[in-house]
Amino acid sequence: MEETDFQDVLDDWFIESLNAYKDLHVYQLEHPTQVLEWTSGKTVCVGGHGASKNEILELLLPLKLFADENKGLCAERDFKVVHGGFTEGPVRCLRHVPGSRCVVTNDGLSSDLQVWSVGGDDSDVIRLTGRVEGRKRRTTKSVSGGGSRIAARLSSQVLHGAQSGDVQLTQLTSGQILYTLETTSDDPLSSLQFVSDAVFLAGASNGNVYVADTRTSAAPQLHPAPASPGESALWWTDASPRAAVLRLSSSGQAVVSDLRSPGGAVSRARLDVQSGRGDPEVGVSWAPALDGCIAVSGFGGAVQIYDTSLWATEPRDAEPLFEHRGHAVSSRSGVFVAAHVWHPERPRTLLSAASDGSVHVWDWVDQSAAGC
Repeated sequence: MEETDFQDVLDDWFIESLNAYKDLHVYQLEHPTQVLEWTSGKTVCVGGHGASKNEILELLLPLKLFADENKGLCAERDFKVVHGGFTEGPVRCLRHVPGSRCVVTNDGLSSDLQVWSVGGDDSDVIRLTGRVEGRKRRTTKSVSGGGSRIAARLSSQVLHGAQSGDVQLTQLTSGQILYTLETTSDDPLSSLQFVSDAVFLAGASNGNVYVADTRTSAAPQLHPAPASPGESALWWTDASPRAAVLRLSSSGQAVVSDLRSPGGAVSRARLDVQSGRGDPEVGVSWAPALDGCIAVSGFGGAVQIYDTSLWATEPRDAEPLFEHRGHAVSSRSGVFVAAHVWHPERPRTLLSAASDGSVHVWDWVDQSAAGC
């Protein structure tokens, strides 16, 4: 793209964004991240994924974002690094342990975890404080992105595993294994999350969903993948706080079901997720404070917002309610969004990170009459 053409694209997007965003702030990391994890309502952890030494950083978001009144009087418009450290390997998965200053990571190369202390009042260093050994794999199958998926809950307990057959719940302070998922399958996992204090959902890359209770040794409920005639697809899964399960395939098939019966479909849609990437690491997530809305990223340089309440039982083409294209329009190369995350309390605020190292925090404006 010529210099003048590139500047014209930027100028057009900037003018468009004046009405599309309530807030938009950008930051440039030295090295790109595939992980974004809230450590508080104003701070987020990121980590590099290079082959050798990488940074783990805790960033403070621009305080102007949180100044609901008199924004013009708030001078703090920039991200700030508040804590930082180094890891010898890549960071492919990162989770904050609720109620603590601890994060747990996985390097995507094995099922083992690394445990980190995120600074404190007297230190700005993120320090490695321990390791957790994962269950040994029975097969060599792997999922896009590789390594273990992690879910954390209070009491310093983490659920982790790369495949359905190696999921376990570990007490971080003692290393004690509190629970193992008993299944003979070895489906590579694309997601792992608690849906209540004891019940968790494991989404497999083949579309299968396992629902299990850590208080019992009973076999998990297995809900097979949605029918996909004539295609071999990867699937990504997320469950909402309101007991809705979303499964999205690499071909753009989206299926919403009830957590109490994930095998049946409540609604379906076809999303426009055409991608030139052969093995995308997709992010799909329900909005925690906005009924029925989801965000999708990883297929290209945009984050798309959809309103699932508009979907029907028969699949139809769905148009995004909003599309954040800031990463793509500000880059000269084929940038793709590597991660996104909704703010836990602010309904329309999201954070996104791209393959060029850019990090954006944005509060979008719903300009549709029937939107979320």
